[in-house]
Amino acid sequence: MLRKVTILTLFPEMFPGPLGHSLIGKALDKNLWQLEIVDIRDFAEDKHQTVDDTCFGGGPGMVMRPDIVDKALTAVMDKDKDRLIYLTPRGRIFHQTFAREMAESNQPLVFLCGRFEGIDQRVLDAWSAEDVSLGDFVLTGGELAAMTILDAVIRLIPGVIGDAASLSEESFSTGLLEYPHYTRPRVWNGQEVPEVLLSGNHKKIASWRHQQAEAITRERRPDLWNTYINQHHLT
Repeated sequence: MLRKVTILTLFPEMFPGPLGHSLIGKALDKNLWQLEIVDIRDFAEDKHQTVDDTCFGGGPGMVMRPDIVDKALTAVMDKDKDRLIYLTPRGRIFHQTFAREMAESNQPLVFLCGRFEGIDQRVLDAWSAEDVSLGDFVLTGGELAAMTILDAVIRLIPGVIGDAASLSEESFSTGLLEYPHYTRPRVWNGQEVPEVLLSGNHKKIASWRHQQAEAITRERRPDLWNTYINQHHLT
């Protein structure tokens, strides 16, 4: 299972941030996972700690220099053992199966957080960086993406969440979005909890929840629904 995570960033003060709170933070305190933060500016060579320069070929914005990033990676990463993740909108889309694969691996993760227009492609190629994206949108840097991915991954490590069985019914665990939940009071603002959930009949409850999950997925995520029906040979 995943234990060691290293973050390379120009903004080390952003960490651990949300990763230091709630279940993920408690897991960090218990040493269920380990976090190392590396300031890329520490590897700059001038007194101003310059890490970027203008783009060859013109265009707006600045690009992070390959020599500086390379020194940072050399200082912290074992190229033969560690897995390097570069957060970029052009990368492979992150999803629940991806998160589970990361959580179940013993391979240490190194997250490279870009800024400005990005990082010189040569150093990414030299270190075989794996491009990963949260989706079809752009953030100001990779830090929030790294936090989001780690939250999704760390919670899957045994011992982080008390009731591990709850993970099996979450959205995406079966290829469907999750069914709706209800709790006390039984009647709120004139709305009652669905009667089947009060029946005590676990078979009927499971069937109702599955029907709800299918209906929600069909309505809200046609892409997931099409994949689901193809996998289960439904019509």
